[in-house]
Amino acid sequence: MKNIELLVLDMAGTTIDEDNVVYKTLTDAVNEYGYSVTLEKVLISCAGMEKLEAITSLLNEINGKEADAQPIFENFSEKLRLAYQNLEIKPINGTENFLLKMKQQDKKIVLNTGYTYAIAQQLLDKLHWKENIHFDALITADDVSESRPNPEMINLAMKKFNITEPQKVLKAGDSVIDIEEGKNAGCGLTVAVLSGAQNRTELEKAGPDYILNTISEVENLL
Repeated sequence: MKNIELLVLDMAGTTIDEDNVVYKTLTDAVNEYGYSVTLEKVLISCAGMEKLEAITSLLNEINGKEADAQPIFENFSEKLRLAYQNLEIKPINGTENFLLKMKQQDKKIVLNTGYTYAIAQQLLDKLHWKENIHFDALITADDVSESRPNPEMINLAMKKFNITEPQKVLKAGDSVIDIEEGKNAGCGLTVAVLSGAQNRTELEKAGPDYILNTISEVENLL
């Protein structure tokens, strides 16, 4: 198998089970502005994207007003902050053991997300996941100028750990955007998981190397 040194893992739906609360909240925030979109539509259109960009492109798809994107995003961010305060979140089955095992094997683990740093950190605090124990670095939408599927986050992760060959990187996520990001970075392996936003039919469109039920099954690949 390929010599993978760095794992870049998406957060919600890939390592963390938050019951799709992000996309449910986003759906509510859009509909409060007089629109009528379904959760299913939001999952197909927005999964994995930076959230302001996701709202903007969703509004374009439904012939909404682009000027509404910023206020909807602010409303969404506040609603999500409150939802996360009250929500019980947990790691997706087997994830915590998987992270600890990968660390024991001296692999670097970077968590990357289309969220802001504040929201991502809120999730990690709730899980009691610590840098250098469960993962090596967190890269969020705040750290980059171009959002996924642009490979900037993966490039930054490689730079942090002096990895020059993308062939040594595995990217895993639960959305088409995650897989496209991995391919755009030239990752040695792209893995889609069925534990989050999108189903097998959606994920197959991106042509990942593997589609697994959960991230912990990656262990068998390595």
